Amino acid sequence: MHIAEGFLPPAHAVAWGVASAPFVVHGVRSLTREVREHPESTLLLGASGAFTFVLSALKLPSVTGSCSHPTGTGLGAILFRPPIMAVLGTITLLFQALLLAHGGLTTLGANVFSMAIVGPWAGYAVYKLLRRSSAPLMVAVFAGAFVADLSTYCVTSVQLALAFPDPGSGFLGALGKFGSIFAVTQIPLAVSEGLLTVLVMRLLVQSSKGELTRLGVLLAKKQTRTETEAVAR
Repeated sequence: MHIAEGFLPPAHAVAWGVASAPFVVHGVRSLTREVREHPESTLLLGASGAFTFVLSALKLPSVTGSCSHPTGTGLGAILFRPPIMAVLGTITLLFQALLLAHGGLTTLGANVFSMAIVGPWAGYAVYKLLRRSSAPLMVAVFAGAFVADLSTYCVTSVQLALAFPDPGSGFLGALGKFGSIFAVTQIPLAVSEGLLTVLVMRLLVQSSKGELTRLGVLLAKKQTRTETEAVAR
């Protein structure tokens, strides 16, 4: 992930930017509403963004024009939903392109689409599915972070295969090559990110239980019959 500056053909770079723009605009509205209605969530929002920035800056060489690394987007998606994560991920990718030469401005749209849009949505979908199936919170958190990470690289493989199809086997051949190369480093990284996200969530459960309950991550305790009767009186 983090396709390098100038690596994509101009038409592809523009197309991915156009595809990403509506998600980011919607995310800005969601983020603005969250901060306006719940200013106390600012600290946790900042922590989610910092988690993404730090993890996604730890890059390992993987294939020419790109790299492998954790993404850190699963945590923010679980806490604040994918639209807000689209904004936090875009800010992360923009700063990394400008300050760390990690990614690039011309490939920002493609990197946003894979890491800040598809990754969070895929991870959040798996997390919600498991929670609705009564899976333990930490199992759902691990699966969500794992899928958010791995799906990002699946999309990056598609983006690279579309831009650089194999001369003999075309898009599918290139997809197989990019995907297999990424898999060597990315599957272990996705497992590691899932475990780290579980650890962070455990710390948040201990320190920010009220905020997690408001966000719907933790379920509010049901009132006992005695408490209900007392309220009724």
